[in-house]
Amino acid sequence: MMTSLAPKSFGLGELGDRTLRKVRRRVMPLIVLLYFVAYLDRNNVGFAKLTMSEDIGLNSAAYGLGAGIFFLGYALLEVPSNAGMYRFGARKWLARILITWGIFATAMCLVNGESTYYIVRFLLGAAEAGFFPAILFYLTLWFPAAQRVTVLGIFILAQPVSNALGAPVSGLLLQMDGVMGLQGWQWLYIIEGIPAIVLGLLTPILMTDRPRDAKWLNADERNWLTATMDAELAAKSQSGKHNFMAGLKDKRTLVYSALYFGLVCGIYGLGLWMPTIVAALGKFSTAEVGFIVFIPYAVAAVFVYFWSKRADRTGKRAWHSAVSMVLAGVGLLAAGYLLPVNPFLAMVGLTLSAMGIYGAIAPFLSMPSAALTGAAAASGLALVNSLGNLGGFVSPYAVGLLKDATGSNQSGLLFLSLCLCLTAAATYLYARRRPEGDAALDPAVAAAAAAVVVPAKVP
Repeated sequence: MMTSLAPKSFGLGELGDRTLRKVRRRVMPLIVLLYFVAYLDRNNVGFAKLTMSEDIGLNSAAYGLGAGIFFLGYALLEVPSNAGMYRFGARKWLARILITWGIFATAMCLVNGESTYYIVRFLLGAAEAGFFPAILFYLTLWFPAAQRVTVLGIFILAQPVSNALGAPVSGLLLQMDGVMGLQGWQWLYIIEGIPAIVLGLLTPILMTDRPRDAKWLNADERNWLTATMDAELAAKSQSGKHNFMAGLKDKRTLVYSALYFGLVCGIYGLGLWMPTIVAALGKFSTAEVGFIVFIPYAVAAVFVYFWSKRADRTGKRAWHSAVSMVLAGVGLLAAGYLLPVNPFLAMVGLTLSAMGIYGAIAPFLSMPSAALTGAAAASGLALVNSLGNLGGFVSPYAVGLLKDATGSNQSGLLFLSLCLCLTAAATYLYARRRPEGDAALDPAVAAAAAAVVVPAKVP
């Protein structure tokens, strides 16, 4: 006897709701933890700069170049790395990525000048290449498109939470000068780099590659999820080719890469310079800077969850990502003009910018994730992340050059504001009438729900 599960919540029903709750509890904590550590290791250079720059002789432009050069290594190996993930499976490939990036994150303690700083940051980016799009692709295997913005929002929460919790910890670690003959910034890299290696060893044990391999699901739950994801893939596959090379050639991939470039300019332009900007607001110790930086990211984390749920509920992904970017741009503009006038109001502006930047990520990334499927999703998401993350090279370097040229942080914040506002307008104009930008226009969601048929439970 067969039972259709089409009627409510895009056809989820009680079995679907129960299954996805169990999947969220099992899958999400690990990948959020992995991304937490990834974001900590790529961004902790912003705190290390507070004392490292003087020790090894870095001006603002050199710091910005090295902070951004991470993304050159990242971009060069992103697509090949995701090809490896698709070939060998998420468990093995993510373990490889975690161990190698943990080694280079820890090796940052050995830098002693501009050249070694640039080299190790480049190698760290190359080692981490493929991690983010691999996780995005992994989520497309476990969660239907209609629930994906909320799931991405939970995943993206790792960014502001990592910055929020990492800020006070990093500030305190900088005060370990002299312990065992090392500087505080060296201890920061060592202590924050080792967890990636440990997690790399644990990931093959804790992670499951695909729903059909999930022995922790009941048979009916495993059958429902496998049938649901297969039906969604089949519905979308009718619209075109979905092999690995198709994702690289898809025009949508290139457009979303360009749009993501603008968003990433804001993400890392702010993230890698936030400690320096806060330190300029007054005479603070490194520990005090850490606790102040905690504030905007903590507020942003709450907003990300609320905004992602709202984007899922309405299905208007393009609108939510564009509005978030405008909020970020306004916040940066306000902070730029208020920095020399009122430190408290400048912090309000920085908090709004953090809310907007991180709130935009989940609804934005859900669009290429919904547009591409199968092997094309693996390659397409890798290319979006690869080309988009070049913004992580451009923006920290540009902000550093502007700071050296003007002697203030204001011009850099205005530059980031302009990037985000232009990207917001372009994103909305391109995606608002596309199925991935507005779920109400996507026939594949309804078709997949109607097609799901699973065996009824036998009493």
